[in-house]
Amino acid sequence: MATIFTKIINGEIPCYKIAEDENYFAFLDIHPLNPGHTLVVTKKEVDYIFDLDDVELSGLIVFAKKIARAIEKAIPCERIGMTVIGLEVPHTHIHLSPINSVHDLDFRNTKKLSKEEMEVIAEKIKQNL
Repeated sequence: MATIFTKIINGEIPCYKIAEDENYFAFLDIHPLNPGHTLVVTKKEVDYIFDLDDVELSGLIVFAKKIARAIEKAIPCERIGMTVIGLEVPHTHIHLSPINSVHDLDFRNTKKLSKEEMEVIAEKIKQNL
């Protein structure tokens, strides 16, 4: 059965898409830690990030770096925090979130943004790619 991320990639579930290439896909997290929180996923369904081969893993990081730089330009922040947890969805993904302190990466403190806010944020990030 396809993961929720595969359904998003295939357009079966709507998302606030930031970018994609032949192997990777980036979209806004609907339960963001901070505005601009983006998920970067592999198009290939692989549960555990360290089960990716070296080329896939390095490609994921390089793609994520491009997205992180765009988020930095679009959302005022000290840095872009990167986390890999991998327990909630069995599909390799990286969280990229604008942060100003280590406490900004506390997943117990997600935010609820309106559809309009999400659309504006996605557009700001895309304009900086």
